[in-house]
Amino acid sequence: MSDFLEILTHGRRFKAAVKELSVEELNELATKLEKIITERASQAEAETAAMAERNAKIDEIRKQMEAVGLSIDDLGSTAVKAAPKKRAPRPAKYTIVDVNGETVTWTGQGRMPTVFKNELDKGRNMDAFLI
Repeated sequence: MSDFLEILTHGRRFKAAVKELSVEELNELATKLEKIITERASQAEAETAAMAERNAKIDEIRKQMEAVGLSIDDLGSTAVKAAPKKRAPRPAKYTIVDVNGETVTWTGQGRMPTVFKNELDKGRNMDAFLI
């Protein structure tokens, strides 16, 4: 909690903080606080009313579902779409043993690895690297 809120919520600290204010300034402060309290209360009432309306609609829909003979499980298969499954990585199509003895594979898609490019520049054919 900030220092301001600690002073504001602690009775003696608040009294010490405002002791130099005049009565008019204190009345102004009280008016501002009252306005904030009123706004906050009206927001809370609006939220409560919205939740009550939402719950009433949910109850109404549940009653309609019961009248027709549906359950929430019946909706589960059509109402919620499952996220598309990620496809499996493509299998390697080409392979080559590097100078360091390391095996380099390539699917044939995307940028060609340098090892393959160097071998092609030397005159070799890609068919030689097929798995």
